[in-house]
Amino acid sequence: MDNGYCLRSLCSLIISRLIWQFSLFIKKITKKAATNMAKNKKNLLKEEIKHIDIKSFDASKIINSMSDMSFTARDLANASKIYDQMLKDKNCTIFLSIAGSTSSAGCMQIYVDLVKNNMVDAIISTGASIVDMDFFEALGFKHYKGSPNVDDNVLRKNYIDRIYDTFIDEEELQNCDQAIKKIADGLEPKPYSSREFIVEMGRYLTKHSKKKNSLVQVAFEKGVPIFCPAFSDSSAGFGLVCHQWERPKEHVSIDSVKDFLELTKVKIKGKTSGLLMIGGGTPKNFVQDTVVCAEVLGFNVPMHKYAIQITVADVRDGACSSSTLKEATSWGKVKQGQDQMVYAEATSVLPLLASYAYHQGNWKNRQPKNYNDFLNKQ
Repeated sequence: MDNGYCLRSLCSLIISRLIWQFSLFIKKITKKAATNMAKNKKNLLKEEIKHIDIKSFDASKIINSMSDMSFTARDLANASKIYDQMLKDKNCTIFLSIAGSTSSAGCMQIYVDLVKNNMVDAIISTGASIVDMDFFEALGFKHYKGSPNVDDNVLRKNYIDRIYDTFIDEEELQNCDQAIKKIADGLEPKPYSSREFIVEMGRYLTKHSKKKNSLVQVAFEKGVPIFCPAFSDSSAGFGLVCHQWERPKEHVSIDSVKDFLELTKVKIKGKTSGLLMIGGGTPKNFVQDTVVCAEVLGFNVPMHKYAIQITVADVRDGACSSSTLKEATSWGKVKQGQDQMVYAEATSVLPLLASYAYHQGNWKNRQPKNYNDFLNKQ
């Protein structure tokens, strides 16, 4: 036998053996890394965010005391009493607008209780608050306590998303995306307002939710419309993109103009109205603009009679989020007299405002307006 051939065979055998051993080593290292990552992820996602219950405490005494203080304390007390006045006014349609991440930060149950107890009649929100936060939790997922000082590269490696000091499992969020796709796949291919699509999300949750007390489901059951003028800027967008990718010719789409028309119809029908605005952004501007839109359509509707905004935005930048309620009067949106800006981070003051209004009990005399039913008949 040729010595060269034997040498080549031996070298080939040795190389094969080394490759095999190296592959075992890589598998072992990979498995160990995956195990460590799973442990790290579990350690990072172990303390759940819990949502505050405004029914469990009465903020009336502290709000009344704040009335005799100064600065933000007195502003908050005044805002709380304006909101209570909205609830006393049986003719008032109350719009709740939500921007920012209060839903993931422990305020979600507040919004649910406002809907359950007829303390709001329509909701205008960012897509994230409704889909990535509320619908997400309805599917059985959670938000977790985190830290703004964490290494974000570590979070990325573990597929964890961060909202300041709050963590979210990205893999669970993608399950939420797919639930949206599943809902869209089951609908007749045509344009829908975000309200119409969110109604279908509520219907879906009546059969598939693991957490029954979600805002989307409770609003569906109470006939309270939810509008998301930037619906695709959320998990809904990813789900709908997947839906349209698979169905390029016939698919569900979101008609934001129909959103604006439907919301304006609510203002026209409700006439007297009040705004409870958490943050600013598109939801704030969208609901304020209903007065102007009604005027453009030829209807003489009053400006929003009551208005509250809780924000940390600086008025000097000229942005929508920071524009004052007084400034909105120049646009014909908000009537002055029963309006209040509260400059505070919402999770620190909203529970007090909502608890005060709840324990005053004036919501007990309000009747549900069921604007979903009204809009469905249009």
